[in-house]
Amino acid sequence: MKTIGLIGGMSWESSLEYYRIINETIKSKLGGLHSAKCLMYSVDFSEIELLQHRNKWDELTNIMVNIADVLKRGGADFIVICTNTMHKMACDIENRVGIKVLHIAEVTGEKIVQKGLRKVALLGTKFTMEQDFYKKVLEDKFDIEVLVPDEDERNVIHDIIYK
Repeated sequence: MKTIGLIGGMSWESSLEYYRIINETIKSKLGGLHSAKCLMYSVDFSEIELLQHRNKWDELTNIMVNIADVLKRGGADFIVICTNTMHKMACDIENRVGIKVLHIAEVTGEKIVQKGLRKVALLGTKFTMEQDFYKKVLEDKFDIEVLVPDEDERNVIHDIIYK
């Protein structure tokens, strides 16, 4: 079994779901008392959110790269980022740390194709809806048409997520 490096805390609630689902899946596949081998680095989301809204993506990338390096040195075989928005840094993490990041858009794209869908709505933070790091994977790798809400709707969804 490989060791999963989880970058969590963005929010802790989503990290809890990742941890639960990963362990339920391992138990389902292997049975008995099996659970996942994993390491989690949980950030203080308040610090991350502040940098996101100040458009400090280079600083955030450095933080994520450093965390991934800590997890790699701790024995992680690959990285899972327990949130959508921070996948913006997935390529930088892979290139700078030399560790695979399981990209959520790729896993999502595979499931969308399995279900026979060709068009989906993308809901998330404004960063996820407005930037290409998620949408481009679905469009380019899986030939899925991605619809995003208009600006007013994006603002409402973003506020719901953060507030």
